[in-house]
Amino acid sequence: MYFYLEKIVMKKSFASAVLGLTAVFALNVGVASAKEIIVATDTAFVPFQFKEGDKYTGFDIDLFDAIAREAGIQYKLQPMDFNGIIPSLQTRNVDAAIAGISIKEERKKILDFSDPYYNSGIAIMVRTEDVDKIKSLDDLKDKTIAIKTGSGPVDFVKKNVPSAKIKLFPNSDNSFLDLQSGNSDAVVYDTPNLQYYAKTAGKGKVAVSAILNSDDQYGIAFPKGSDLVAKVNEGLKKVRASGEYDKIHAKWFGENPAK
Repeated sequence: MYFYLEKIVMKKSFASAVLGLTAVFALNVGVASAKEIIVATDTAFVPFQFKEGDKYTGFDIDLFDAIAREAGIQYKLQPMDFNGIIPSLQTRNVDAAIAGISIKEERKKILDFSDPYYNSGIAIMVRTEDVDKIKSLDDLKDKTIAIKTGSGPVDFVKKNVPSAKIKLFPNSDNSFLDLQSGNSDAVVYDTPNLQYYAKTAGKGKVAVSAILNSDDQYGIAFPKGSDLVAKVNEGLKKVRASGEYDKIHAKWFGENPAK
C-alpha cells in the first residue's frame, strides 16, 4: 500500500514539474514575441525631434508613435548625435532610426529605408542684416559656412561651393549660435528645420535667404535586410490613409502637407 501511494505521489510531482516548465516556456515565448525594438533619434532637430522637459517630442516622434501603433510595434527611443546614428544601424546596436535622414543612393548601399515620409530640401540661413548679400550658392564662395556633422548639406556644399570654409558642429543648435555670434557667414541645412528656427528662437536675428533644392526626402532607416521595413511601410500607409499623418503635420508645421 505504501509503495502504491509513493508511485502516485511521484507521478503527481512529475506532472506538476512538466506543467511548471510548460508555463515558463510559454512565458518566455510571450516575452520574445513582444520584443521591444530600439529606435535611434537625433538629440536636437527641431521641429522633428527635440527634448521638452524630460521627454522627446516633435514631428518624427509623433509620426513613429502612430506608425508603431498601426504596425503593432513596441519600441524604445535612443537619442544620440546624428553622426552616430548610421554607424549604430550598421553595427545593429539599434533596430531603426527616425531622425530626418535623407534617402540617398550611397546610404542605400549600407542601409534599408522605408518609403519616404517627408519632402525636405536644403536652404541658406543668414543673419537678418545679410539677407540681401547672400541669396544663392554663388554668394557662398569663400564664405564660412556652419553645417551639422554627418548631414547631407556637408557633401552638397563641398561639391557645389568648393571654395567655402566649412565649420562642422555636432548638432544644429550649435551651428545656429555660431552664425548669430558672427563666427560664420551662413548655415546651410534642411529647409524645414531652418524655417522653423527663423520663425521661433531665431526670429528677428536670422532669416532663410534662399532655398537651394527641394528634392530631398526623409525615410526611416534600418540595418540591411531588416524585416521591420515591410511592417513600418504598412503602418505608414495606414497612418496616411486614416488622416493621422495630416493631423501630425498640421500640429508641427501649421498646415497640411502639399499634395
